Amino acid sequence: MPTKKNGKSKSNLSFHGWRRENGRVGVRNHVLLLPLDDLSNAACEAVANNIKGTMAIPHAYGRLQFGADLDLHFRTLIGTGANPNVAAVVVIGIEDGWTKIVVDGIAKTGKPVIGFGIEGHGDIAIIAKASYEAKKMVQWASELQREECPISDLWVSTKCGESDTTTGLSSCPTVGNMYDKLIPKGVYGVFGETSEITGAEHIARERAINKAVGDKWYKMWKAYQDDVIEAHKTDDLSDSQPTKGNIAGGLSTIEEKALGNLEKIGRECRYIDALDPAEAPAKGPGLYYMDTSSAAAECVTLMAAGGWVVHTFPTGQGNVIGNPIVPVIKISGNPKTIRTMGEHIDLDVSGVLRREQTLDTAGDALIDMIIRTSNGRLTAAEALGHREFSMTKLYRSA
Repeated sequence: MPTKKNGKSKSNLSFHGWRRENGRVGVRNHVLLLPLDDLSNAACEAVANNIKGTMAIPHAYGRLQFGADLDLHFRTLIGTGANPNVAAVVVIGIEDGWTKIVVDGIAKTGKPVIGFGIEGHGDIAIIAKASYEAKKMVQWASELQREECPISDLWVSTKCGESDTTTGLSSCPTVGNMYDKLIPKGVYGVFGETSEITGAEHIARERAINKAVGDKWYKMWKAYQDDVIEAHKTDDLSDSQPTKGNIAGGLSTIEEKALGNLEKIGRECRYIDALDPAEAPAKGPGLYYMDTSSAAAECVTLMAAGGWVVHTFPTGQGNVIGNPIVPVIKISGNPKTIRTMGEHIDLDVSGVLRREQTLDTAGDALIDMIIRTSNGRLTAAEALGHREFSMTKLYRSA
């Protein structure tokens, strides 16, 4: 017999979310104040101070970027505003042209979005105009209602952080067990962290749905290896992989770390495409790979921009990362971390290491936590105010 979770059998899981104009479903209902560039951060933060219930997400870039770097900048901002966890968006930029590109990109979803350029007007005038529009948006969004949605409407991403020996044995395979159960039900999944698959690239390549997708993935991995790591390293992976925290937790090589990392994709799942950073999937439900940095804030930002609405984050030594628009669920199997950093952990799977819990029951517990979070439960990162938002930059600006 199927087990019961929140009164639903595992074969008939559902959650309550906000169905957006384009049919996607969000689990949060944010009104965003989105700066096009670093010069517009202050104006967005001023509007957020004026209008309660809005959120500004300042960042460091947006001036004199070009080529692929500029394309990624636009894709990340548009994807952030287009994410189903966002109800409406006010975009503010220093000038109108680039601001309009982001506004037009978000508008394709059908959600309310408006943009303002500061040049020729000044901060004070734009803050006043943007505050007026944001006030209308937040009141409109406050009356939107959740509806019951099938689990197939849910997009769940994953990335681990501050890994140690417990991560590959408990929290990462817990995520993998969850994916093995939910991907067949139509959930969209995604994993990434390109540099952290070094040493297990042969395994990752073979987990693709077919040779063409595996070759596409390998080309991404090899480009990162050759053009970034080998071109700029001072020692193994620029002295950063494994991190000092990884080493303190017992992971002596990147190969050990990579093998634990790949536990997140389970035993049965095969990824069906390899995405560029912040790229939205186009092949339907299933597991995807996204070419990302292994830095937590950058990776989660890119996955949120790709459209994922809930993030699962296994951690060993303890990582405090959050995101402005996506709830980040922390999972740990390290008893010390549960004891010393328990306020940051949403799901304790240390019972797996004590043989008091199986990976199957741990996976069920994570599914239950994902549904509770989707229904409105604040994650530890949300409750503690973590809103890390970090744009990925490919090279120097002009």
